[in-house]
Amino acid sequence: MIARTINPQLLRDWAHVCVEQLEALRGEINDLNVFPIPDSDTGSNMLFTMRAAAEAAAALPEDAGLLDVARAMADGAVSQARGNSGIILSQILVGLADGAEILGNAESASFGELASLGLRLGSLAATRAVSEPREGTVLTLVRVAAESAAAHEEDSPADLVRAIADDCADALEHTPEQLSVLASAGVVDAGGRGFLAIVDAMVQVVTGVANRRRRYRGILTDSETLGHGIDDPCADSSDQDFEVMYLLDGAAAEQIAELRERLDDLGDAVVIVGDSSSGEGERFSVHVHTCEPGAAVEAGAGLGRLSDIRISCFALDAIRAQSDSNEPPPRHKRAVVAVAYGDGAAELFAEAGATVLRGDNGLTAQQLGTAIRDTDSAHVVVMANGALSSQDLVTVTTEVRSSQRSVLMLPTASMTQCLAALAVHDPSEVPDVDAYAMAEAAAGARWGSLQRATTKMMTLAGMCEVGDVLGLIGDDVLVVAPDQTSASTALIDLMLATGGELVTILAGIDVDAAALEAVGEQMRRSHPGIELAVYRTGQRTDLLQVGVE
Repeated sequence: MIARTINPQLLRDWAHVCVEQLEALRGEINDLNVFPIPDSDTGSNMLFTMRAAAEAAAALPEDAGLLDVARAMADGAVSQARGNSGIILSQILVGLADGAEILGNAESASFGELASLGLRLGSLAATRAVSEPREGTVLTLVRVAAESAAAHEEDSPADLVRAIADDCADALEHTPEQLSVLASAGVVDAGGRGFLAIVDAMVQVVTGVANRRRRYRGILTDSETLGHGIDDPCADSSDQDFEVMYLLDGAAAEQIAELRERLDDLGDAVVIVGDSSSGEGERFSVHVHTCEPGAAVEAGAGLGRLSDIRISCFALDAIRAQSDSNEPPPRHKRAVVAVAYGDGAAELFAEAGATVLRGDNGLTAQQLGTAIRDTDSAHVVVMANGALSSQDLVTVTTEVRSSQRSVLMLPTASMTQCLAALAVHDPSEVPDVDAYAMAEAAAGARWGSLQRATTKMMTLAGMCEVGDVLGLIGDDVLVVAPDQTSASTALIDLMLATGGELVTILAGIDVDAAALEAVGEQMRRSHPGIELAVYRTGQRTDLLQVGVE
């Protein structure tokens, strides 16, 4: 009698090998990605999602049971799923966890039973998650895997996993016959290739022998078998500009159908799945391709609490596929580029770990691009601090981003926002997590400035004359005063009207000492308990820059 019971360590080992396989094949899978959007990220998304599952399993005690390990992998994948392919992968893991739970006593459950039931449940969950399931995608391969597992359930684990892998490999070869956009591009389905890697990982874990696969660069297919006429247009590609993802907590299950219908109206590639935890309420992972990212977020915001909102632009991401493959790998892992005005600001930013680019005499997009390249880093966060227009920043990002270098422009409009972001910068953290924390800190910092009026004009605070001192919150003039002292104290009062814990003052080269003293006195008298930090940054653009956190 062949022992077929399941050791929970098998799932941990499988998750580990899956990560290794997807890491090695990420570029190949990304190159195959033409459906539903040719954004070259399917391999990256599946790797990120599977890594989250593996880390969740690794975090459990060594004596954790089969169900605990399976459930941890599923919940880790759902909470961190990236892209359409990542969400589908998370549902496969949810199916395996649900299968382990249904089988009950893990000590008596056979490998074949778990594989058959888990893949069937995973296939159903993944298909339900997608608004418009299509044949020729990863969904087809998952269904084939479930059918193969059921047919070979009584076989030994080694024979079972080899049969599933062989059937999935055969199904992958036929995906271009089922989906015309794949045939037109001469490729197999990217998500299907990723799923085959995951199945092959189980073969390696169970048998100790790794399957060798050809490199799926493309296929030669007889035009008569494409599934569409030779002269038919390829109408499968999406015309949406953005990918939107977020987590939704607190929504009632019956509201999800309404959300799906609303997102279908706004775009395509809609995927909504719930996690498999048993805590209070259900968390849903939402994905859509749309030209209206704001409306897609608002659709979920009206139903519950949103978190981990991610919006990416396909046009910007597409340049990764156009990068020079001969570009040498960067020497450094990470860098932060910050534009500074004034010697004091440059010193302050450098001490915080940033590469400083001076903007005192103006700044061009070419200079910023050169500074980013000169960091020779794989991940670069850039804070231009109002030095360039949004269009210029998009241009710079498009020109310098490559397969070897990711670039993230934080929309900081002032040096005070930049300083808030640098305060939470952690080079030891994962790049995406660090960048998110910096963006969150910058967005949460209210900012204002004190400037000298150079022309007579009407403002929100009334008419100003040449030489008046203006207090701005953001880009709006809300204070007009004859001197710096009265303008600065009025501006501080306005900015603290909605509260705050820390006020940061960046003093320009032309600021009066009396104005700084007045601000300090105003803080002690009217806003006790709120911390005040003053730095003599020496910028010539503003008399003062004020940040409130």
